[in-house]
Amino acid sequence: MSERYEPTDRTKVRRLADRGAYDFEVVHKILDEAPIVHVGFAAEGQPYVLPMIHGRIGTRLYLHGAAGGRNLRALAGGTPLCATATIVDGLVLARSAFHHSMNYRCVVVLGKGAAVEDDAEKNRALKAISERLIPGRWDDVRAPTKPEFKQTLVVSLDLKECSAKLRVGPPKDDEPDYALGMWAGVAPMHTAFGELVPDPRLKPGTPVPAYLKKKIGR
Repeated sequence: MSERYEPTDRTKVRRLADRGAYDFEVVHKILDEAPIVHVGFAAEGQPYVLPMIHGRIGTRLYLHGAAGGRNLRALAGGTPLCATATIVDGLVLARSAFHHSMNYRCVVVLGKGAAVEDDAEKNRALKAISERLIPGRWDDVRAPTKPEFKQTLVVSLDLKECSAKLRVGPPKDDEPDYALGMWAGVAPMHTAFGELVPDPRLKPGTPVPAYLKKKIGR
């Protein structure tokens, strides 16, 4: 039996409840696949929603940025926040305008962030953020220097109050509309890599690393 997050009053999916999911496997897979999360919070009386790169280790989510940034400092100080990851898998084209939709996977995480003070955990978190995007890259590049490490703030968020919601499949039209003559179905959407663009100052003959070829499917 898979582990799951216990839904709370704030995370329980009520509208189209059958689309809700709370299993660790589902929640973690969406978080790991989504390129970014959008983090909503209030600071100095103003609401903000910031796109941020993230990483995950077990049931803990990590965010990072410049230590001098006021917004990240607010998140590190325990400001209540909402982190949302969304992946769009396709446009759902129904026979009626009302029933048009999207196939999607999303996760909502609620909680309070905390600054990562332990250097070993901070280093693991930064590696997790890098490796989630390009596995193998962290060990192939220069490690952060002490000044760079100090200039980077890492915020952790426990994955305790969270849930996923998903839509899959074809349009769901009203029964009489199935007799209409227009096309209906799903237009799939995918995130894909394009051709690599070498740095103009790349040393001649420098090969593309195998892990990058694997990542982009080349």
